[in-house]
Amino acid sequence: MKRSALNNTILIIFICLFAQQVTAQMITGVWRGKINRQKVELKIIQKGDSLRGTSYYYQSSNNYRRYSIKGFFDEPNNLAIWWDDELLEEKTGRTGMGSPGKEALLAQADFNCPGEGIMKLEGEANLKEDENRPKGEVHLDKANNPSFYDEWDFVIENFTAGANDPYIIDSVGLIARHPVPVIAEKPVAAVPPVIKEKAKPPVVAAQAKAPPVSIAAPLTIEQKFAQRQKIPVLEIPVAGDSIELNFYDNAEIDGDSITLFLNEKLIFKHIYLTDKPFTVKLPVSELQQSNELVMVAENLGSIPPNTSFMVAYIGEKRYEARLESNEGSSAMIRFVKESER
Repeated sequence: MKRSALNNTILIIFICLFAQQVTAQMITGVWRGKINRQKVELKIIQKGDSLRGTSYYYQSSNNYRRYSIKGFFDEPNNLAIWWDDELLEEKTGRTGMGSPGKEALLAQADFNCPGEGIMKLEGEANLKEDENRPKGEVHLDKANNPSFYDEWDFVIENFTAGANDPYIIDSVGLIARHPVPVIAEKPVAAVPPVIKEKAKPPVVAAQAKAPPVSIAAPLTIEQKFAQRQKIPVLEIPVAGDSIELNFYDNAEIDGDSITLFLNEKLIFKHIYLTDKPFTVKLPVSELQQSNELVMVAENLGSIPPNTSFMVAYIGEKRYEARLESNEGSSAMIRFVKESER
C-alpha cells in the first residue's frame, strides 16, 4: 500500500509538472471576464514572446467596441502585458449610454492555472495614455469558444496544428485590421432549395494538412541580454552626485518596451515607452570608473526596430542619444567618471 501511494504521488507530481509546461505556452486562446468592471472577450495569440489579437468590450451584440491588441509574455514570471492598440470597430446601442470600451487600456496580469483545467489572468489595468491612472482590476478566465467571431479564430483553433507559424499569424493580422465581427447565435435551419435536376457533386481537390510546427521556448530577458551584440552609441563623462536618465519612444508610439542592464545587472524591466519620460536616477558614488548601460528590446513594437530617445542630465549638462535595439543587437551607453580617468 505504501509503495502504491508513493507511486500515485509521483505520478500526480509528474502530471502537474507536465501540465505546467504545456499551459505555459497556452496563453493563446479566448479569455472572457471583466476588465475595469466591463465585460470583455479577449483573443490572445502568442508569437515568440510577443502577443497580439483582439479585445471586445461589450454589453450585448449591439453594443461593443473592438480593438486590436499588442503586448508581450514574460514566461519565466508567467506575466502577460498587453494594450488596446487600435480601435477597429464600434457598435453602440440606441441610447449610447454606458457604451463600453471608450478608453484604451494597458493591462498587466498573472497567468495561472489553479487546477482542473481552469486558467486565469488576474491583474490590473491602467489608462493606456496615462499609466499612472489605474482603471480597475483584470479578471479573465480561459473559455472554450468565442462569443464574437473573427479571423483570429482560425489561428486559435489550429494553433497546435501549424497555425502557430509566424507567417500565418502575420498574414491573419493584416486581414484582421478590417473586421466584421458577429455575435454567436443559434444556427437557423435553412430552407432547402428546389432542385429541378440532379446535379453532379463538385470535385474538390484534397488539401494537404499543414504539418505541426514546434515552438521553441521564448528566451528570457537575461538570455537576450547575453546573446545579443552590444553596440556602443555614446560615451558620457560623469561628475557630481547623480545621473538622471529619461527614456521616451523615439518616434511614433508603437508599443516598444525595454529592459535596462547596468554593468551586466538587470535594474529595470517592462519599461513601456511613450511620449512621457520614464526616469531613472543613478547615484554616482555607486558607479565604477567605467560603466555600461545596455538597453535590451523586450519586443519590436509594430514598427521595428525598437527605438528609444534618451536624455541624460549630469549636473548642468544635457546629453541626448537615439538608442536602437532588435533581435540581434542592443544599444550601449558608457558612463566614465571624470575624476578617475
